[in-house]
Amino acid sequence: QEHAYPADELMPLTCRGRVRGQEPSRGDVDDALGKFSLTLIDTLDTLVVLNKTKEFEEAVKKVIKDVNLDNDIVVSVFETNIRVLGGLLGGHSVAIMLKEKGEYMQWYNGELLHMAKELGYKLLPAFNTTSGLPYPRVNLKFGVRHPEARTGTETDTCTACAGTLILEFAALSRFTGTSIFEEYARKALDFIWEKRQRSSNLVGVTINIHTGDWVRKDSGVGAGIDSYYEYLLKAYVLLGDDSFLERFNTHYDAIMRYISQPPLLLDVHIHKPMLNARTWMDSLLAFFPGLQVLKGDIRPAIETHEMLYQVIKKHNFLPEAFTTDFRVHWAQHPLRPEFAESTYFLYKATGDPYYLEVGKTLIENLNKYARVPCGFAAMKDVRTGSHEDRMDSFFLAEMFKYLYLLFADKEDMIFDIEDYIFTTEAHLLPLWLSTTNQTISKKNTTTEYAELDDSNFDWTCPNTQILFPNDPMFAQSIREPLKNVVDKSCPRGISRAEENLGSGPKPPLRARDFMASNPEHLEILKKMGVSLIHLKDGRVQLVQHAVQAASSLDAEDGLRFMQEMIELSSQQQKEQQLPPRAVQIVSHPFFGRVVLTAGPAQFGMDLSKHKAGTRGFVATIKPYNGCSEITNPEAVKEKIALMQRGQCMFAEKARNIQKAGAIGGIVIDDNEGSSSDTAPLFQMAGDGKNTDDITIPMLFLFNKEGNIILDAIREYEAVEVLLSDKAKDRATIFKGKMIPNYIIDSNLEMENMDQKLSEKDLHKQNSEEATSAPQDVGAVSEEPEEGENSDVTDPDSLSPADADSDSISRSNQDSYVPGTEEAGAPEPACTQGDHQPQEQKTQTESNSKVNWDNKVQPMESILADWNEDIEAFEMMEKDEL
Repeated sequence: QEHAYPADELMPLTCRGRVRGQEPSRGDVDDALGKFSLTLIDTLDTLVVLNKTKEFEEAVKKVIKDVNLDNDIVVSVFETNIRVLGGLLGGHSVAIMLKEKGEYMQWYNGELLHMAKELGYKLLPAFNTTSGLPYPRVNLKFGVRHPEARTGTETDTCTACAGTLILEFAALSRFTGTSIFEEYARKALDFIWEKRQRSSNLVGVTINIHTGDWVRKDSGVGAGIDSYYEYLLKAYVLLGDDSFLERFNTHYDAIMRYISQPPLLLDVHIHKPMLNARTWMDSLLAFFPGLQVLKGDIRPAIETHEMLYQVIKKHNFLPEAFTTDFRVHWAQHPLRPEFAESTYFLYKATGDPYYLEVGKTLIENLNKYARVPCGFAAMKDVRTGSHEDRMDSFFLAEMFKYLYLLFADKEDMIFDIEDYIFTTEAHLLPLWLSTTNQTISKKNTTTEYAELDDSNFDWTCPNTQILFPNDPMFAQSIREPLKNVVDKSCPRGISRAEENLGSGPKPPLRARDFMASNPEHLEILKKMGVSLIHLKDGRVQLVQHAVQAASSLDAEDGLRFMQEMIELSSQQQKEQQLPPRAVQIVSHPFFGRVVLTAGPAQFGMDLSKHKAGTRGFVATIKPYNGCSEITNPEAVKEKIALMQRGQCMFAEKARNIQKAGAIGGIVIDDNEGSSSDTAPLFQMAGDGKNTDDITIPMLFLFNKEGNIILDAIREYEAVEVLLSDKAKDRATIFKGKMIPNYIIDSNLEMENMDQKLSEKDLHKQNSEEATSAPQDVGAVSEEPEEGENSDVTDPDSLSPADADSDSISRSNQDSYVPGTEEAGAPEPACTQGDHQPQEQKTQTESNSKVNWDNKVQPMESILADWNEDIEAFEMMEKDEL
C-alpha cells in the first residue's frame, strides 16, 4: 500500500510499483499484470485468514472504488482467472461470512461478486474456438478477434491453462445463477479428457486449441499440467460430480504407474510412458504431496515432500528446477508457495510436529535471505543468494496464508477453515456451493472409464486410523530412509561418455583427470597420437592423428580419450565454469538485506576460494571509464572502485584501479536500462595476456543493479558493500564487529521489528554452501582503443571457451578438441565438500583488507559504528521497515 498501490505488484528492491509498460518486458510473466491492482485483489481473503478484518474492509472498499477491469491490455486467461477472478470470489466468500456474523461488512451488498461477473464475461471471448479450449490470452477491453485486440492468433495452450478454470467458473455460476461460465469450463475439461493418450491415460503439456493435437507430448505433474489434476479432484469435492473423481483416479493411477519413481516425479512421454522425457524436475511439482494428502495416498506424499525438504535444506530455497542427482538446473526462486502448501496439508493429515519444524525453517529462510527493506525479494540465484526486484502476488495470497494456517490454533481463526476449499491460488470457496444453483447435469456422457483394480476408487474420505494404524511414528518411519537422499546422490556425477564406456576397455588416461601441466600426461597423449597446442589466452587445443600413435591399440585409446574430452567440452558449454557472484550492500540502512547479482571475471581474486569475500566502502573513480591512470587515487585507496564499462579492456581497468590502491572493482554496464532480470549474465574475459598480476576481485553489474548502488551513494554518501561468491547472512557479515544483537536479527516479526536475537544465533555459522550446475554465464571482453591489437574479442562476444560445441569435429583419422582449459577437465558440480564439513587451506591474502573478520578497529571507531547502527535501526523501527 505504501510503496506500490495501485500498481499490480511491488518491486521490493527499488520500493515502487510494477506497472506494465513502464518496466522492461519480462515476456509471458507480465501477462499476469492487467493494471487492476493485482496484489490487492489476490490478497483479500488472506487478510481475513490473518484476522485483519478492519484492513480487509478497507481493502474491499479500495477495490470497489479504484479497480478498473475495462483496460485495453492483453492478459493471461489462466493467471487472470486464478488470481483476479479467484481473488474477487474469495473476497466475496469471506465478506458474506463476516456480514452474517454481524460485526463487519454490514454495508456490503455483493459488489465484489458483481465485479467477478463482469470479469467473467470479459474472459468468455477466449473460449470462441471449435474445441472449446480457451485462447491463452484475451484483451480485457476488446476480447480476442477484434481488430484492436492484439491477440487471437495463438494456436497452442498448456493443459493447466485450459484445465484450471472449473472451480472459479463454477463458483461464479453457483453464486450468480448464470450457468454459462460453468458450462464453458466443463466443455474445456471434457475436451482434454477426450484427447488423453488412451493407452497410458496421460496428457501432454501443450495442446493445439483448434485441432486438439498434442504439441508437447511429455507428461508430468509439474509446470504446464499441475493444476489440471488438482482441479479434477477439487471439482469433485466442491461440485459433487462423480465424473471428475473418476477422471482423476484414472489419471492418478497412470501417474503412480509411470511418473512416480519414489521419491522422484519424472516426466515421461505419453506414447512411451516407460521412457523418461527429462532428467530434471521443476519446483511446481511441490504441490503434488498436498494433493496426494487430499487423495488419501499418504506414503508417497511423505516421501516426495521429504526429498524436496532435503533440497531446500541444501540451497535454502527450492530452485526452479533441479536434476535427479539434486543439482541446480534453474537457479531462480520466485518465492513459490507450493512446498509450504504441501507442508500444511501433511501436518493437517498427520499432526506430526516435524512439519512445524519444516515450516519454521521456511520462515527463517524467508526472513534471513529474502527480506529486504520494502518487502520480500525473489531469489535471482539460490546459490549466491542474489535478489530479483520482484514480489509476485501469490507470495501474499498463498505463502502467508499457508504458513499462518500451519501454526494457527482453532481459536486463532474467526471462522472454520474446514468449510472452504482452496483454489490453486489458495482462494477460499465455500463447500455449500455444491448444493446451490445446480443447473448442470452430473451425468458423464464422454466415454467409458477403464476398470482399475486398486483402491484408488474408494468413495469415502481417508480414515486416519487406517493411514496411521495406532503408530504415531508412522510418518517418521517413511521419512527416515530419505533423510540423506540428497547428499548421498551428490558425491560425483558420471558423464554420459563414462557410462557408455563403462563396459569397454579403459584408456590409460581419462579425460576428466587430464592436466595439461603434467609431463606424465603429456607423454601419454603423445603415445596415443594426441598433440597439444597452446593458445595465446592460456588455453590448449587437442588434436589426434591416429597415424602418429605408438600402436593401433594406443590409437584406439586416443580415440576414446578424445571422445571423452568432446563430451566434457560439450558439458562445459551447458554448465559454465564460473557461477554468478553477489554484491551485498552492508551499510546503513541496508545492513546486508539488498543483494545484487554480479557477473564474475576470468581474472583476479577467485571469490569462491575466499569465503570471507572482500568488504569495503565504494568510491567512483576518475576517469569514470578507468581506461587511464586514476586521477583521484586518494579517494580510491583501500576502497572498492566503481567504474563504467567501455572504451578499453576489463583487465586494463582492473590494473589501473589496483595501481591506485583499490581493494576491488565493480564495472557498471553503460547500456541504459540493462538488468540481470532480463539479460543473461556473463563473465568478464581477460585481454589475451597473462593476468596473474591482477590480484583484486572484479565484478560486473548491469545498469539497473549498478544504479541501485549509485543511488545509495547519492542518498547516504558512505556506502559499504561485500563482494562474495554468495550472499552472507547478517550474523556472518557483522562477525567481529560490536553492534547490538537486534541488528542482525534475521527473524524479525512482521509487526515487532525490535525483537532481540539470542547470542547463540549471533555466532551461528554461515549456511551450507549451495552447489549445482552454474547459471549460464557468457564471457565478455571490452573493445580496445584504436591502435590496439585487433585480435581482441568483441565486447559482447563469447570467449573462446564458449565456442559452440558444433565446432568440435572429428575426421576419419584425426580428432580435434578446441579450448580445453589449462587446468584440465571441469570438476564435478557436486563435490564431497558439498555435504561434509571440510577444512580447506587457502593462501593468506597479502591485502589485509580482504580478511575483514580479523580486522582490528580502534574503540572510537567501534563506538561510532555502534551509535550509527542504533540510530539507523531506531529510524527503521519508526518507519516500520
